[in-house]
Amino acid sequence: MIPAAAIIMAMEVATGQAGAAESDRPRARDIGIHIGSLPTGPLNSITDVAGVLVGHATLVEGDDIRTGVTAIIPHAGNVFQEKVPAAIVVGNGFGKLVGVTQVRELGVLETPIVLTNTLSVFAAADALVEYMLAVPGNESVGSINPVVGETNDGFLNDIRARRIGRDEVVAALRSARGGAVQEGAVGAGTGTRCLGFKGGIGASSRRVADGDAYTVGVLVQTNFGGSLAILGAPIGRELADHGVRPRLEIARPERGSCMIIVATDAPLDARQLERLGKRALIGMADAGADMSHGSGDYVIAFSTAPAVRVAHDSPSPTRTMTVLRDEELTTLFQAAREATQEAILNSLLRATTTTGHQGRTVEAVPIDRLVELCKRHGVIKE
Repeated sequence: MIPAAAIIMAMEVATGQAGAAESDRPRARDIGIHIGSLPTGPLNSITDVAGVLVGHATLVEGDDIRTGVTAIIPHAGNVFQEKVPAAIVVGNGFGKLVGVTQVRELGVLETPIVLTNTLSVFAAADALVEYMLAVPGNESVGSINPVVGETNDGFLNDIRARRIGRDEVVAALRSARGGAVQEGAVGAGTGTRCLGFKGGIGASSRRVADGDAYTVGVLVQTNFGGSLAILGAPIGRELADHGVRPRLEIARPERGSCMIIVATDAPLDARQLERLGKRALIGMADAGADMSHGSGDYVIAFSTAPAVRVAHDSPSPTRTMTVLRDEELTTLFQAAREATQEAILNSLLRATTTTGHQGRTVEAVPIDRLVELCKRHGVIKE
């Protein structure tokens, strides 16, 4: 049986509603922070890329369980039978990312992407395989490459309990929808912390209109260390100077990590998507990440363009596809960088103060103080 908390969150995502605790927390643009120069998509989210679906299952039980699952589905069809070009970029490999070698070898993604906590990756991968085997059209499939990533939410969540199982993964997959994506302490971001504050799920997008119009959308699961920077302003350092930064950051700094999902409708192949994914890591650095020894920082980039999808079976021994020339990629690179930085900031702004395992509390970034500092540095125009 799916736990009540997971069912409730799945319903919220499916209907586009946010939790009450999150509703009064702004996104970056709500308070006047504009990252970069490119325009956003209508929702400023990864779901601005046509066909991309996102769902969450959030698991909050008792005093110790603060975790969940987030699912990203590239398109509404059968992803195994209609694979999408994909690439994985490793910023720092201290993490568990199931499926990485086959994506790198073949350059395609054949399942949704599932995000969860570190010790639940393996259960989530098994659940994703079971889910995909049951998809109509996959009755004769004998091998599937599930892609499951993670960050370690063990500070707020009793990670050793390994509470994530089939029910939570299926709930996230079945709740996946287009439209507004719930952000903050939800799904795989329920128990994470970032840059000294409560982290979580964040999203952003950019529109590129050099000739043909394309969209780049980003979703992040933030759980990394460093010092918050916004458009170069040392906001994290100044918050710490004024005693705002939580004490836990001094006693036990984050060791990682960050999962960055980059989607685009531009017709790119796996090599080009790898190049695009590398630029997302620049956006992570822009936000103040230190990419420490213990940080698992990964980018999974894919293209949803129908023209570059790869059929699982074909009567032809060859295939032809049309992709953008490399000379056309520069603005897409800029889009990935800008959207990643803003998605990270949204994950912080939308997250709420959370108390969990062993009575530990991680504070949300203080909005009023952050706005004051951003105005002082000219990040927010008076």
